Amino acid sequence: MKIGLDILGGDFAPESAILGAIETQKVLPAEQRIVLIGDEYDAKQRIQQAGAQIDDFDFVHAPEIIGMGEHPTKAIAKKPNSSIVRGFDLLKNGEIDSFASAGSTGAMLVGALFSVKAIPGILRPAIATNVPKVKGGSGLLLDVGANADCKPEMLNQFAILGSLYIEHVWGIDKPKVGLINIGEEEEKGNILTSTTYPLLKNNTQLNFIGNVEGRDIFTDLADVMVCDGFTGNVILKMAESFYVVTKKKQIKDEFFDRFNYEQYGGTPVLGVNAPVVIGHGISTPEAIKNMVLLSRDMIQSKLIDKIKSIFN
Repeated sequence: MKIGLDILGGDFAPESAILGAIETQKVLPAEQRIVLIGDEYDAKQRIQQAGAQIDDFDFVHAPEIIGMGEHPTKAIAKKPNSSIVRGFDLLKNGEIDSFASAGSTGAMLVGALFSVKAIPGILRPAIATNVPKVKGGSGLLLDVGANADCKPEMLNQFAILGSLYIEHVWGIDKPKVGLINIGEEEEKGNILTSTTYPLLKNNTQLNFIGNVEGRDIFTDLADVMVCDGFTGNVILKMAESFYVVTKKKQIKDEFFDRFNYEQYGGTPVLGVNAPVVIGHGISTPEAIKNMVLLSRDMIQSKLIDKIKSIFN
């Protein structure tokens, strides 16, 4: 198993990525290798300075960086030696089994769509994120930003993708699926939600439980919650603020501590032909570690094969 990691992506790269990789390597068996994609010479120096062994890692030299503010499509075309472009080249050619980066979300999405591409039958891949639950555990929310505008058929597919993910990666059997809406009644909502509801209701592949209102998101009502990427991104950014606010107010609470992005590492891109994970731009070594471990779990679960078997 080869787990690809972009070491130039993120606000604290490459230091954060390399330190995170070192910590992850300590808990991985020998047959699970981390492939560091970035400035090889700098990476080897930093690994030695940290007291780790160079031989514990594989390296791919890709010194160019795609900045957060660059136009994703143009940057990918102009920077073939960037860590993100080289990472997707390796993934496409089967030289790595997954690819993760805390770099440009836009470049990661464009790279995924133009290199490994969407699984046949998938209208649009989605980004999913963990949602902490008050009584423990987490739910899954998607889409959280890949698709600001959606069609009902896309939300129906998001529900299937989310269900497959938490069934095979998290081990939750027959996950409950809810539709994010402004009321619990079937006829509530806008054109998108009111036309999506019957699709979910009549989908025999899903355990659909109905609408989920904002007050229900952090309860056990649903395991998978689907919405368009605009709505999902607003919910995600609001949820991320909970942890920041409680820290500023010096409030110590186990539930709000679970909103710390470091615990989850990254968000999977569901619906493409290989495991792809996008990390937070401010990822710390702990977040990088959990992002790599999530990549490993996606490989081990054979999630992509399971998704293909449903949509092909």
